[in-house]
Amino acid sequence: MKHLSGVDSAFLHLESPEMPMHIGSLNVLDLPEGYSGDFFEDTKTYIEQRLHLAEVFTRKLALMPLDLSNPVWVEDEDIDLDYHIRHVTLPKPGSNRQLQQYVARLHSSLLDRSRPLWEFFVIDGLKSGQVALYSKLHHAGIDGQAGVAVAQAIFDLTATGRVIKAPRPRARRNQYQLGVAELLGAAVRNTLNQSVGLVKSLPLIVKSAKSALIPAKGENGKRDWSLPKDFRLFAPRTSLNVAITNQRTFAGRTVPLAEVKFIAKALQVSLNDVVMATAAGALRSYLKENNELPTQSLSAAVPVSLRAEGDTTSNNQVSMVTMSLATDIKDPLQRIRKINELSAGTKAKMSRFKAAIPTDFPLPAAPWLMSAVASLFSRSRLANVMPPLANLVISNVAGIPVQLYFAGARVVSYYPVSIPAHSMALNVTVQSYNGRLDYGLIACRRALPDINDLADGFLAEHRTLLDLAQAQTPALAPAAVEVLAAPAKPKAVPAKPAPTATKRPTAKRAKRLTAVA
Repeated sequence: MKHLSGVDSAFLHLESPEMPMHIGSLNVLDLPEGYSGDFFEDTKTYIEQRLHLAEVFTRKLALMPLDLSNPVWVEDEDIDLDYHIRHVTLPKPGSNRQLQQYVARLHSSLLDRSRPLWEFFVIDGLKSGQVALYSKLHHAGIDGQAGVAVAQAIFDLTATGRVIKAPRPRARRNQYQLGVAELLGAAVRNTLNQSVGLVKSLPLIVKSAKSALIPAKGENGKRDWSLPKDFRLFAPRTSLNVAITNQRTFAGRTVPLAEVKFIAKALQVSLNDVVMATAAGALRSYLKENNELPTQSLSAAVPVSLRAEGDTTSNNQVSMVTMSLATDIKDPLQRIRKINELSAGTKAKMSRFKAAIPTDFPLPAAPWLMSAVASLFSRSRLANVMPPLANLVISNVAGIPVQLYFAGARVVSYYPVSIPAHSMALNVTVQSYNGRLDYGLIACRRALPDINDLADGFLAEHRTLLDLAQAQTPALAPAAVEVLAAPAKPKAVPAKPAPTATKRPTAKRAKRLTAVA
């Protein structure tokens, strides 16, 4: 058995029907030219051969008696692939918007906690002739960076794939039928280990907290204890800051990564600053058009990875900071420079405070205590009246920079699908992939029914920033345009023999999916 950390278990205990705590992705795939197999059956065979490459696929939860402590992960030796991998055919005409709407619907339902916490959906019927893969995994077992590690397990770098070594045979064990005494003993031992670990780390936590909270002495030898003039404890209330329902709406948009890098270089900001400024401009335009742009700047909750370089453990090592989006500044150039300034300050503070943030800590009776608080907050709809700490979540995940393949099909897009929350009904997650920057916008449908209008605003703001960058560096503009031109369509992928005997009519060669409308 393996114990969940304090952060991992929080994603379980704070979950509710209105706020499922799983993350996912939407990949659009080009089938090999001349392919005539059954891609759904091929996918099941393909995943079955790789289940042992990522523990998230084969472990499930074992609950503690009376919820006295956090549950543990145990090995599930009877994976039902017919349940975990499903087939969906879109009705005609099979548009990109229909695909997104269906993904939003799938993303709104809870995962079955009696099974390993993941599901894959193979979606066909697209008028482009492509197929789509939608996946969802519970956040209790994986964060954004660990998700990239899972992607490395299920995707290949070539259409012909790679040789997967079979797992070592093991004796069957009914670990998921642990006795009450064994579970209680494990809970006590884990609580003691967490307490000892926390005590050992206290000196480092205190030192880091002191460095982060106590200002350095100035030239006059005195410390400036005044708060920054931009400091705001709460964000202004908007239509996004409400109690959410379980209804979801989703939109994906794509911009060339080379253009984003050019903007960052020309304006002397970071790539993340460009992402934040793009979101800020789009939100400012959207709210202004709807006559609800607040005079105070919007604020974003931004996840910050605490993961050491090279660590691919399937757990959560993440914290959260809030950051102003400078939406009170009209000029986009001044706005992105302000975001750059604020971001630099946030990074400096986080680097000092990072070591003071524990990811595992003892909390007896956490399941029923946290679940009760979460249920009370949801049912009372306090989010409708409490001032929000932030207006939305914005997350930028460093993805995979090379071309990927799934069961012989070329992966065209990699749209992230994340978690809206009470008081933050919109989540914007961005992931880079093979020369693209894919934006995934997921929201409560009642709070943001016109999410496609907002998503189009992201593309418009990107073009605005690109024009500004070219105007700032006119000498580089011609070269930039040449570099940023859309890449030529890659050659057709050789057909891959289907591992099953089931046949379907030959799929049409698909056009590349770029911006999703």
